[in-house]
Amino acid sequence: MATKLAALVVLVAFLAGPAACEGVTICFNGWLRLPLLNTLLCRGSGIPRKPAPPPSGLGLVYGYYNYNSSTSRSYCPGAEGIVRGAVEKAVAANRGIGAGLIRLFFHDCFVRGCDASVLLTTTNSKNSDTEREGPPNKNSLRGFEVIEEAKAAIEAVCPNTVSCADIVAFAARDASYILSDRRINIAMPGGRYDGRESFATETDQLPGPFSNTAQLQESFTAKGLNSEAMIALSGAHTIGSARCMFFSSRFPEMDPAFAAKLKGQCNGNDNTNVDQDYMTPDVLDKQYYQNVIDNKVLFTSDAVLSSTETIKEVKENANMPEAWERKFERAMEIMGKIEVKTIGNQQGAEIRKVCSRVN
Repeated sequence: MATKLAALVVLVAFLAGPAACEGVTICFNGWLRLPLLNTLLCRGSGIPRKPAPPPSGLGLVYGYYNYNSSTSRSYCPGAEGIVRGAVEKAVAANRGIGAGLIRLFFHDCFVRGCDASVLLTTTNSKNSDTEREGPPNKNSLRGFEVIEEAKAAIEAVCPNTVSCADIVAFAARDASYILSDRRINIAMPGGRYDGRESFATETDQLPGPFSNTAQLQESFTAKGLNSEAMIALSGAHTIGSARCMFFSSRFPEMDPAFAAKLKGQCNGNDNTNVDQDYMTPDVLDKQYYQNVIDNKVLFTSDAVLSSTETIKEVKENANMPEAWERKFERAMEIMGKIEVKTIGNQQGAEIRKVCSRVN
């Protein structure tokens, strides 16, 4: 399976463009756009996902590492400050890393819950075809070095205490705060344990750039997130960049002037990265929603938010930035509670010493 997934990642670069074939099929939950003659490569995808109840986050505690008692094994009052310092340093050097940290959190929580499985390069079952190798993540995710730096600094003062999963969550919170010019302040509890398994095949739980409205809603409701949360979290596409392979097929559907500008930036190279938000690419703000309204967004999954089912909320977010900021805060907090592991070995979990490998 590792070879097959790696081949798909390479293949999509060639097949994603509009000239590949007149008839196409979308598979791997909206991540792969392939000619109809290659539908066998989609075998096994498209399995319906059942809605889940809202995540409870049972066992998580706000200020988790600040409580000190004779029975506590989680006391590390400087932990969140260390993470914040690492994020501040990284974002000061490259604001794109902040976008990467927010995306890393999303990609972690949607697969096996918020357990840092997205960081693993090898697992308890000796699997090396981990989530990092899946089509949504390979050669795409950023911010690993920030997590590892924070983890190493924390281990030096509080060994075997702070999970990589919590560091990922805190880093996304801090990146959101910095990139929003301190307008977004997410309440993020701690107490997650780290998972011990990770599989590339499971990354099809992540909604992809070619997803339609129904596929987006199915992906989010399967994690207990409603339509408001889905639209609020989509606002993160106001920061960061995307490869041309994921939107070049949409040029005829975009605002003509916007499409012409993007064509010039891509210049026929599907691996070129361009800003997701052409107006305020380094600021986490409500501009994304105006871009949806103006048909100046990159992905199919962005454009479909202009549908009758979602356009009302999109317009509200565009016109009321403070309301969207509060929605984004709530959605990130709730997402951080998805399928968390909070009781260690009883759930096949641990506190990793190094975030990229199990103990």
